[in-house]
Order: sequence, then structure tokens, then C-alpha cells
Amino acid sequence: MSDPVQDNLGYFFDDAARRTPDHTALIDLWGERERIITYREFDDRTERAGALVRSVGLKPGDRLALLVGNRSEYLEIFFGAMRAGVVPVPLNTKQTPDVLDFMIRDAGCVAAAVDPEATPEGFALAESAGLRARIAIAAVPDGWIDYEAALAKMIPSRAPALSPDGIAFQPYTAGSTGWPKGVRLTHRGMLWSIRSTHAHWPTDASEIGLVAVPLFHKNAMRGIVKPALYAGATVVLMPRFESRAFLEALARYRVTFSGGVPAIFTMLLQHRDLFERLDFSALTMFAIGSAVVPQGMVDALERVFPNLKVKESYGLTEGGGPLRAPIDGRAVPHGSCGIATEGYEVKLVSLAGQEGVAEGELWTRNPCVTEGYHNLPEVTRAKIVDGWLRTGDVFRKDSDGFFYFMGRVDDMFSCGGENIYPKEVENLLFSHPAVRDACVVPIPHQVKGFVPAAIVALREGSEITPEELKAFCLDRGPAYAHPRRVVIVDELPLSGAGKLDRKAVQRRLSALAQSEA
Repeated sequence: MSDPVQDNLGYFFDDAARRTPDHTALIDLWGERERIITYREFDDRTERAGALVRSVGLKPGDRLALLVGNRSEYLEIFFGAMRAGVVPVPLNTKQTPDVLDFMIRDAGCVAAAVDPEATPEGFALAESAGLRARIAIAAVPDGWIDYEAALAKMIPSRAPALSPDGIAFQPYTAGSTGWPKGVRLTHRGMLWSIRSTHAHWPTDASEIGLVAVPLFHKNAMRGIVKPALYAGATVVLMPRFESRAFLEALARYRVTFSGGVPAIFTMLLQHRDLFERLDFSALTMFAIGSAVVPQGMVDALERVFPNLKVKESYGLTEGGGPLRAPIDGRAVPHGSCGIATEGYEVKLVSLAGQEGVAEGELWTRNPCVTEGYHNLPEVTRAKIVDGWLRTGDVFRKDSDGFFYFMGRVDDMFSCGGENIYPKEVENLLFSHPAVRDACVVPIPHQVKGFVPAAIVALREGSEITPEELKAFCLDRGPAYAHPRRVVIVDELPLSGAGKLDRKAVQRRLSALAQSEA
């Protein structure tokens, strides 16, 4: 007979709360103050959040829009809603109002929890969508429920429920074109992922993880929050990434691991004064992914942090983490995301559909692959074939079974008949000692169709001209792949999730090329 608590993702840290109720679960730094929350307190508030959701009339299967910043209330509502069988819809608080409005309506949300400090337009969006239950985290306008006051009145009583379709939560992923897509993730699949990860790559209860990337992103949840809370460890929540504050938090809280996208880690290396006076001896691991991870940045991080190992991570909202370090202890080569994860099936498929190739699109089949895309049956049929998720990511595999990320299927372009992956050119640029960050995109060309162009950020104190960088690439790589245009900037544009915004780069470089033409 199934256990309604063990089958519900909202209770995934239940065992840890029972084992060590007085151990610190969360250190919340929202609002420039420190709140220390034990497992007993976190479990109690999460249970009350579930009761609050039920008290305002939400039923199992109802969708709740979550527009809240990096604070403990986000986690309380996120997991508390699941305990009530309600499906939270975590939304990117940095998105434009029209995109947020689309996601709220597309998901069929009937309620919202809004933190105006994170999303100032959240109140207006919820009211315009006619949501019947509206919960406010901070300032409370007329017609809204004061979260903290209502939570205090709730009586925590375990009444675990599941949504009728088994969906735990429904994040939205932007993809490369069109409107964001709702990803239906099940309690069963998410719990399998957490438990399987802990069985093979356990987190110790003594560890401390630091979250500075948005909680709506998988880097925060899958990489830090879930493994830490499942193990009974501690999570430090920063409201946002700021490089000096991040370094100070690493030292102050004796953080052992953290993660995020490459862009934030390149910024750390600029603060040499902090490396000289702060103690980072507790830090052992950074998991970096969601974009190209420059080898030069990895080497520099491992030089300045005395006990650090950088792990190049790979995972998908729709399909978990199909590549990990081998459990037999073999070292992962530089530039590799690892081998096929225990319990995951993976294969490479060429653009022509041939399997058993050394380079191609990664497909994965495992229990945490999405049930499908919300309201998009044709996309679901195209992306999920006989249970296999087509990731859209191109990898090559070496003779030892290690996988190396090459780029997105839709990033590849043809330059005069030669296929180019932007990552190949970016890696070449990263090999120059002056280059701190780079993004390569295709721009139109009258003869070649498309040619590579690059935006580059330099290391502090470095000087080099665009022509010198082009010559560097010509000398060390194939002529067809050298960037025909190089623009040097202070910082590369980032999306709301902290990822490199390739669309913004492409718009800028294409517009520049057209104006000069």
C-alpha cells in the first residue's frame, strides 16, 4: 500500500525533519537580514502553507502561480502547495509582463502568491487574470491575503494529497523560439531523481550549500536545495547574486558547495582582495552548467579556492541529470559532463536519425522525463519518442564513455557549406589569456549565408583589439570558423535566469552588420 507522505514531493525532507528537527535547514538573507530556520520550523511553516492553500478553496490539481523571490517563503509555498495536491507554477520573476501574463493564463492558474519586492507588476497581473485567490508576501493591497498573518492562524494537520494527474509542479522553459512551454513534472519522477542522486552521490548532513541563482531555475533546486534538504544539510539563500556578497557569504557560513551558470563565476575572479583576506577552506565544489564552461575559468577557480573541485554539470528541466561523474571513482576529463547517470538511458542520434554515433543529439529515457508539454500535444509528440526525450543538445562521446557538450541542435549553422557549432569558436576565444567571456552567433553574409561573429569581455587589465582576436582564431582554428566580426564589451547580456542571452547578442551583431552594409 502506498504511503501518501512518501509519494508526495512536498514531504521529501520529512525524514530529515524527524531525524534532526533542531538542525538548521535554511539561512535566509532576504532583506539584508539573517533568518535562521530549523527543520522543525521549516516543516511546520510548510505544513501551514499547505493548510492555507486549502483554506482559500484550492483543490488538488489547481494551479498556483508563484512570483516570489529567493526567500524561505518561496520554498514554504512551493512545497506546501504540493502537500495539498495543488500544482505550483514557478515563474521567472525577471520576465516581461506580457510573458508572465501568458504563462499564468496558459497554465490555467486560479491563484497566485506574489512578492512585490521581486515582481512589482505581480499584483496587477494576478488581478487582470481574474485569479480568485491572491496571497501577498509583503505589502498587502485590498482584496489580497496577508501570507504571514494567515499562516499564523493555520493549524498544521497532515492531509497529503496528489493532483489527479500526478503532476507535482509545472515550470516554464523558454526554449529557442516562441512562447515559453509548460513542463509537466510528476511527484513520482522528481522523488525518484532525489532518491537516486542521494543513493549514488550523497550529500552529508554537515554540508552547507549556497543558493544565489533564482529558485525558479533548476540550478538552484536540483543542484542545491533538494539534495541538501533531503540529506538534512543546510541551505543559505541569497536574494540575488552579487559577486562580493557571494564571496563573503561563502566564507562567513563555511559553505561547502554551490552552483550556477558560468557568467556568475567569471565575476568572482575580479575580486583579488577578498581572496587574500577571506577563508574559503570549507569550500569543496562548484557545479557549473546551463552554458559553455570555459576551461580557463575552471583552472582559475581551482587555483584561487584551495580545496575546490569544479564540476561541469548538465541537466534539463524536462529530463533531469542524465550525465554525472562515474560512481567507480574515475576522474571526469576536463570539458566533460561525465558518463551516463545510473538509472538513466542515454544515446546519441545523428541529424539523419542514425544511432550508435560518436557525435549527435543526446536522447534520454528515465523516470523523471516530463509527462509532456502543457497544452502542446504536437510538441510533446515531436520531443518525446517512445519515452525518449530529445534534448536538443549535441554531444560527442569518447572511447571511455565520457560525454562532451558541443552546443544546441538549433545553434548549429552552415557557413559556406561547413557546419559550425558556436561552442567550438567560443572555446577557441576562451583559450586566449585576455578573454574572460565570449558569445558566438551567426550573422547573415551575402556569399557564405552565415558567418560567425562574437561579443567578447576581457579580463581586468587586459588589452587586445578585435583584429588581433580574429587573427588569433585564424592561426589556431579552421579559417571558415574564425569570427568575421568581434565586438569587445564590458559585460555580456544575461537573461533573467542568469544565462547568456544569445538572442540579444544576435540582435546586436546582426543590426551592426546591417547598418554597416
